[in-house]
Amino acid sequence: MTVNGSDVRPVVVQKYGGSSLADAEHIHNVAARIQLRRDDGVDVIVVVSAMGDSTDELISLSEAVTGDTQPDAREMDTLLSTGELVSSTLMAMALKARGCDSISLSGIQAGIKTDAVHGSARIADINTDRIRTELDKGRIVIVAGFQGLAESGDITTLGRGGSDTTAVALSAALGAERCDIYTDVEGIYTADPRVVPEARKLSEVGYEEMLELASYGAKMHPRSIELGAVYQVPIYVASSFTDVPGTLIHHSSDVQKMENRIKVTGIATQANVAKITVRAVPDRPGIAAALFEPLAKVGISVDTIVQNTSAERTTDISFTVSRADLPRALIEVESLKGLLGSTGVFSDPTLATVSVVGSGMQNTPGYASRMFRILADGNVNIDMITTSEIRISCIVKEEQAAEAVRLLHRGFQLDEPESVD
Repeated sequence: MTVNGSDVRPVVVQKYGGSSLADAEHIHNVAARIQLRRDDGVDVIVVVSAMGDSTDELISLSEAVTGDTQPDAREMDTLLSTGELVSSTLMAMALKARGCDSISLSGIQAGIKTDAVHGSARIADINTDRIRTELDKGRIVIVAGFQGLAESGDITTLGRGGSDTTAVALSAALGAERCDIYTDVEGIYTADPRVVPEARKLSEVGYEEMLELASYGAKMHPRSIELGAVYQVPIYVASSFTDVPGTLIHHSSDVQKMENRIKVTGIATQANVAKITVRAVPDRPGIAAALFEPLAKVGISVDTIVQNTSAERTTDISFTVSRADLPRALIEVESLKGLLGSTGVFSDPTLATVSVVGSGMQNTPGYASRMFRILADGNVNIDMITTSEIRISCIVKEEQAAEAVRLLHRGFQLDEPESVD
C-alpha cells in the first residue's frame, strides 16, 4: 500500500494468552508463528498475557502475605502487572534469538492511559507515538497487556482477561485491519467443549451475540468485543497450537442470513456468581438508588436484579455480583441496612448463570418457555431470571450448571450440523 508516494506496511495486532506462553518451549513456538506473520510483509504488534497460571500464583502470594486483610488495590495492580512484563520481555528475547529485531514495551511505555479504578480500570486514551516509532525502525513490538497508567502516575490493571481489551484497543488506535486473538481453543463454540463434547465451532459470529456470550462465560473479554463493535475491528479467535481455522467476530454475521438466520447461537455459562438479598425494605421511591449507588461508587458491578413487593408495602431486593466482589458488597450493604430500614441481609455464594444466546430470538415467541421446560424436565431449579433482546439467562446452583448447559445444548439442537442452503 502506498500513501503520499511512500510505502506503508499493513499493521497486524496479535494477542497470545497465558496458556500459549506457559513455558520456554511455548514461547519459542509463538515466536516462530510471529516471525512467519512478519515475513508476510506486515508490521506486527503482539500483546501478551502473563505466563500460564502466574497471575493466580501472584494472587495466592498476596493472600498469604495479607492474611484475612483485603490486599490494597493499588499494590495489587502493581504486583499483577509484573506477570505481563515477564512474558513480554521473554518474547522479545525469543524473537531476537531468531534474528528478528523486536522490543518489549510495558503498557505505560506503549502509551495506554486509563482511569484510576484499580483492578478494573478502563482505557481512556492511547498515545501510539512510541509504537509507531519502533515500527518505523523495523521492529516487532511486544506489548504487555492488561495494564496502563492512571493520570495520578499509578499503574492500573484492566481486570482479568484485560489483555484482550488491550489488543483490540491497540488495533483500533493503530488502524489495524484485524485483531487476532490466539488462545488454547480453536475458536468460539456453541458451548464450552469441556462441558459439552458435541459443541460445534462457529465459523463466524456477530458482535452483538458475541458480547452476550462473552458477558456470560464464553472465552473472550466482553469489553474487547464492545471495543471491536464500536470501532468496527474484526476479531479473529484461533488456537496458537494448530493451524485450524478459527472464528471471525464481525459486523456482517448478524445480518447476512436475514430472517432465516440461526435462532440460537450458543449456550454460555458463568460460574462464581453470588446473590445478596436485602429483606423487607420499605416500598418507596429512592430505595433502589440508595442501595445501588454506593455499590457503584466502590466499583462493584451488579448483574441480575429482582424486586418483590408484598401486601405490607415492603419489598425484598435480590441481586447478583461476582463471588470475588461478595465480601466488599456485603460490607457496603450491611452499612446501609439502617438507612434502608431492612430487617436483614442474606447471601448465597454458590450460584452460576446459564444463558441461551441468539440474535434470531428477537421478536420470536416461545424461546423462554422452551428453556424453562428443558431445565424443569432436567430437575434444574431456577433461582432468578434475566433477559435481553437476544439472551435469556437463568441463575441456578453452580453444582447444576454443567448439566444445565448440556440439557440446553441438546434441547435447542445445537449439536446438529448447521444446515447449508
